[in-house]
Amino acid sequence: MNIAIWLKILMPVLVIMLLVVAGDAMAAGDWKTFVKPDKEELRARLTSLQFQVTQEEGTEPPFKNEYADNHHEGIYVDVVSGEPLFSSTHKYDSGTGWPSFWQPLAPENIVEREDRRLFSTRTEVRSKHADSHLGHVFNDGPPPTGLRYCMNSAAMRFIPKEELVKEGYGEFLPIFGER
Repeated sequence: MNIAIWLKILMPVLVIMLLVVAGDAMAAGDWKTFVKPDKEELRARLTSLQFQVTQEEGTEPPFKNEYADNHHEGIYVDVVSGEPLFSSTHKYDSGTGWPSFWQPLAPENIVEREDRRLFSTRTEVRSKHADSHLGHVFNDGPPPTGLRYCMNSAAMRFIPKEELVKEGYGEFLPIFGER
């Protein structure tokens, strides 16, 4: 059999293997080496709402989202890159219908920028590595920071405390009193 036929047979298998390995690396919390995929790949990987929120600065409906009423212990990571963003230990009920936090878990993974859309000036919150739109931060939150990070559930993935080690985020167990 000549090499061209072997390449036609093996190339799709190799591509699938690489995608599986890349997916496993992201699932294992390998967000530090994350390289953002192109729009087409993101559109294929994310739900339409996740894509609209993270890539097109959309907003999900209040009270009808996955994490506004989540009261389990764990962390919230960027749905695109897996970079850690927020912790349930900093979450509170703001009454807005969106998950709200008074501080980020990993401030180094948060980028804030001025947002002048909707006829007012707000502070947009984006993830550093994936540049995902996450939501906005306001100065009407509880002590000790006085901040309200009002996030879109569609921009995040929740990892329960019990799965942090398996998912590659074991370094965050101490915030829950675990080793």
